[in-house]
Amino acid sequence: MSIKTILATCYTVNPYRGSKEKMGWNFIVQIARYQKVIAITRKKNQAPIEKYLNENKNPVFNNITFLYFDLPNWMRFWKKEGRGGLLHYYMWQRSIVPFIKRQTLSFDIVHNVNFNTDWMPSFLWKLNKPMVWGPVGSNSRIPKQYLKLYSKKHHLFNELTWIVKNLIWKHSQSLQKTIDNSTHIWCMNRNVPTNLGLKEENYSIHPPVASEDFFSAKKEKSNQFNVLSVGRFVALKGFDLTINAFIGFVRSLPRGEQKYCKLTLIGTGPEKELYQKIIDQNDANDCIEILEWMDQQSLMQKYQDATVFLFPSHEGAGMVIAEALSFGLPIICLDNDGPGQYITEAMGIAVPEQSYTDTIIGLKQALLKLYKIPHLTKIMSDRARKHYEEKFSWESRGAHLKNIYNKIA
Repeated sequence: MSIKTILATCYTVNPYRGSKEKMGWNFIVQIARYQKVIAITRKKNQAPIEKYLNENKNPVFNNITFLYFDLPNWMRFWKKEGRGGLLHYYMWQRSIVPFIKRQTLSFDIVHNVNFNTDWMPSFLWKLNKPMVWGPVGSNSRIPKQYLKLYSKKHHLFNELTWIVKNLIWKHSQSLQKTIDNSTHIWCMNRNVPTNLGLKEENYSIHPPVASEDFFSAKKEKSNQFNVLSVGRFVALKGFDLTINAFIGFVRSLPRGEQKYCKLTLIGTGPEKELYQKIIDQNDANDCIEILEWMDQQSLMQKYQDATVFLFPSHEGAGMVIAEALSFGLPIICLDNDGPGQYITEAMGIAVPEQSYTDTIIGLKQALLKLYKIPHLTKIMSDRARKHYEEKFSWESRGAHLKNIYNKIA
């Protein structure tokens, strides 16, 4: 196949930061491994991108041309961190089409890379080129039983968000035009085709999350059984399940063995006080620690020292799953449309969604199984690392992109 030029819009890009910003950067680099790419992002991302390009040399960078675009001040003065992001993105995505038309650009395929939201339309189809949309998806509604410890506003927000999404999926003409004019839609989980009513021939289901490879040879483990969980302290992540399941697990062990077990939660967020309250009420501060966000090197060391990754999140993806797999950590999660579809029984345990109490029991039993059968944990660890190499490295994302573009070509 001849080399094509991809015009990619990437709202969030920053090679120095994590999560969606680093994800945007890595997607651009992976496109550039096999194709030329014109990457358009916000002006606020220009300084870190240019700094990184000056400090790092990679032949792939020669395939990338960056353009920077933002809305005029009068259209974005109201946007603050954490407020107005969706509306700002919608306006940015609408306004980027006339900006592109004013440039003298030659390209073969357009690709709306992120915001990663399957209920937010794209307008790149107006450029009259084959269009790739995605990866896109969204979080499913959190089952009501998992909000029992949270305030009423969480219940209300959960239901209202789900109602709004369904209204947009069913009635938005802009979204329908995005679907109808997309040559290929990259779906991040298995519920996206159903939500959007997609035809089988124009989409793929493939995890969007990936991780850089920070793994180094694991040292021989002592008797310590270290359980790790990482993420924002919000209801979506299910950290209350994590804490209660671990407490039940530890208390089921002989007292002499309890001292070898530890749960580390890394993150911050509005529900930190609730989680600390659960720990205090159960007198579990000796075996559970909460750590604030830390630098990347320190975080990677925590992954390196862990035995198991416990992550009963309700979200539709989960970047930390890829990180955990890269360190060969067996995953314990819920059997849902997010983390639950990213693992198999070969490298983890997915607990069915059920009553709150039964879910905690299921998670506790999964911990007990890995604790009591160390050779099974070792087998799962080896398979988790292999699964990462095959499915969750950034190189595997680049290969999927290459297949999509070649199919369109």
